[in-house]
Amino acid sequence: MSDVSINTGLDQAGPSQNEAGFGDFFALLKPRVMSLVVFTAFVGLVAAPTPVHPVIGFCAILFIAIGGGASGALNMWWDADIDCIMRRTRKRPIPAGKVREQDALALGLALSVLAVTMLALATNLLAGAMLAFTIFFYVVVYSMWLKRTTPQNIVIGGAAGAFPPVIGWLAATGSMAVEPWLMFALVFMWTPPHFWALCLFMRSDYDDAGVPMLTVTHGRPATRVHILVYTGLLAVLALAAGFTGIGGPIYLSVSVILNLLFLNGAYRIWRRDETDAEADNFAVERRFFKLSLLYLFLHFGAILAEALLKPYGLGGWA
Repeated sequence: MSDVSINTGLDQAGPSQNEAGFGDFFALLKPRVMSLVVFTAFVGLVAAPTPVHPVIGFCAILFIAIGGGASGALNMWWDADIDCIMRRTRKRPIPAGKVREQDALALGLALSVLAVTMLALATNLLAGAMLAFTIFFYVVVYSMWLKRTTPQNIVIGGAAGAFPPVIGWLAATGSMAVEPWLMFALVFMWTPPHFWALCLFMRSDYDDAGVPMLTVTHGRPATRVHILVYTGLLAVLALAAGFTGIGGPIYLSVSVILNLLFLNGAYRIWRRDETDAEADNFAVERRFFKLSLLYLFLHFGAILAEALLKPYGLGGWA
């Protein structure tokens, strides 16, 4: 344990080598995750029926992005003890000894207050309140509670990543509707198979850290079954959304192709055993994980295309 403390900078003395730079603090915000937050929130904003002034729209997306980054910083602060154990996370700023835990906490709290306050002022109180709830859900409900107590952590906790399109819609309209919750459901159902595929080829990371992911508590064969089941449910939801207010022929065409590919990938994962997976270094699981990123991006891209073409009579169902 002493070696881990020295190498990760989690001892009381904090980082002992170089002072943290801008890049180190920016990494705390999980920029790759933030990019997904920004994109889905932008789609929710544009798909809303109420036109938004470009300046207000820019401010809304900016503050939603800052709120997402704040969540990332607070998550890294809380998970510093297990991040230093897992190969996937040990190079993050805190376990790498570049940023002190208390600095990450201060940054996360400051950005949370800034993002929520400014979004409420720039758009409306409902959007600000939903952003505040999203940060609370990700940090407290998911990171502090679910992640270390139940294999359903990513199923329930995935809701945190599904709220941005709802926030974008609320920023534009100031009111609830069915359509943003359809986008929420799309991200919510996509998250488990996406993350469980990652767990399969990361192998021992979560075992070593004592995080009760499905692969740890129920085993890899059960995880493969869960991926297939959730992918099937996701396909039904995604295709059904094509016949609603956010859908249309463009969306439906894209969704049919993507879901056929996704279902095929899930089926191939289900058929494999650990001997097959070890033999090719989890090639099928890795391809499925990469496809899952494209899956969500193209679905939301299709929703965006439908919304942008509607004023010209080309998007949505006539």
